[in-house]
Amino acid sequence: MAAVKELIRTEADGTISFGDYELASKTKKSDFEHEGDLYKVKTYSGITRLEKNEMFVYESEPGTAVSHLKETDNGLWFVIEGPKDAQVTVQGEAETDYDIVIDGAVRDTQKSNLGGKLSFSVELGESSHEVELIRK
Repeated sequence: MAAVKELIRTEADGTISFGDYELASKTKKSDFEHEGDLYKVKTYSGITRLEKNEMFVYESEPGTAVSHLKETDNGLWFVIEGPKDAQVTVQGEAETDYDIVIDGAVRDTQKSNLGGKLSFSVELGESSHEVELIRK
């Protein structure tokens, strides 16, 4: 997949893909409509951030490309790619336990903070990884 050159797009399966970690400077795209919601993405080599209806959804440092992001009944699912290991923060429910599943294996169980944010790292480099956050 590499990077999403459009910065954000809707996929044929109804999910969204976003992020271009190959950009040297911050680039933004606002007011991207998807299923009645408005998304905003800010991305470059240093960070990728996604907001939905002006609310935080996803952030990675350094920048990453995310494909097929979908909200599930119990959390989030997406594929992540980037040139370096990334620290990822996502929005969940406040003070809730989540299984962090990477490539089908539960890597950790964490509790989100008071604001609902959950942070974890993903080892990237030469391949993409499926990430699923499952509310317990």
